Amino acid sequence: MYKANYSEVSEFVLLGLSTSRPMQRFFFVFSTVFYVSIVLGNLFVVFTVIFDSHLHSPMYFLLANLSFIDLCLSTVTVPKMISDLYSGKNTISSQECVIQIFVLHILGGSEMVLLIAMALDRYVAICKPLHYLTIMNLQMCIWLLVGAWVIGLIHSVIQQAFVVHLHFCGPNEIDSFYCDLPRFIKLACVHTYKVEFMVTANSGFISLGTFILLIFSYIFILFTVWKHSSNGLSKALSTLSAHITVVVLFFGPCIFVYVWPFPTVPVDKFLAILDFMITPILNPAIYTMRNKDMKMAMRRLGSRFLSLRKIS
Repeated sequence: MYKANYSEVSEFVLLGLSTSRPMQRFFFVFSTVFYVSIVLGNLFVVFTVIFDSHLHSPMYFLLANLSFIDLCLSTVTVPKMISDLYSGKNTISSQECVIQIFVLHILGGSEMVLLIAMALDRYVAICKPLHYLTIMNLQMCIWLLVGAWVIGLIHSVIQQAFVVHLHFCGPNEIDSFYCDLPRFIKLACVHTYKVEFMVTANSGFISLGTFILLIFSYIFILFTVWKHSSNGLSKALSTLSAHITVVVLFFGPCIFVYVWPFPTVPVDKFLAILDFMITPILNPAIYTMRNKDMKMAMRRLGSRFLSLRKIS
């Protein structure tokens, strides 16, 4: 019934974090500094794991891939926001918006599965140390990584299937700094109740379910360690605290956005900053500052780089 009298929207306006020009300048500096730190920090982790043979183990293999996904998550959204804050041109074409949503859900779904793989790695390392290298061999790590990307792709394709048929005839303003799927759906010219429900069911239940699974897995690991040796509990807790912190920071905003997907107060776009700017910069810090092997590897890599500069 809408087909006769609408003209298709060709672009959307991203309202960003604030309409105040002084606040926009602040967010421009804030975002630029954080994005540069994200790129340098995560690339440093990736290259350290690649070039240091001491880190060629399952845990660091998964960590390097987590850093890569975090870097990609930020790159899909933050440079566009920085450009909009600088130029004042805050539009995005409908095709770019759909692509951004598609890529974000691939990366988000893949990171959820990768965090489960990292929890499995810690379970085997702590609870079955004698069988660790047998279970978590290179083939297993590759299969876990491939599985993460495949599940992320399937999740994103399912989300796209819900929205690809939607028509947009105005308004075209998205109250966020990126193409937020719930707000994107809300702009459609048709009744979107069923689509909203399916998006919430797909993303919300996956986010909440994965979060609960991870928390229970960490509790199970700690309980298993405590049952066998109370002395090892503090060491296991120290090892897992970094993982638990990353899980809470990553899943908190996701659960909020998709369990309460259409809030009247636009707090979700500020929570999205956690996923796109705060968590990607904290992950390298959390996993490296608390890890002696990683710190030593970074020193070795830094010394090697300095020696190459002296030679040249």
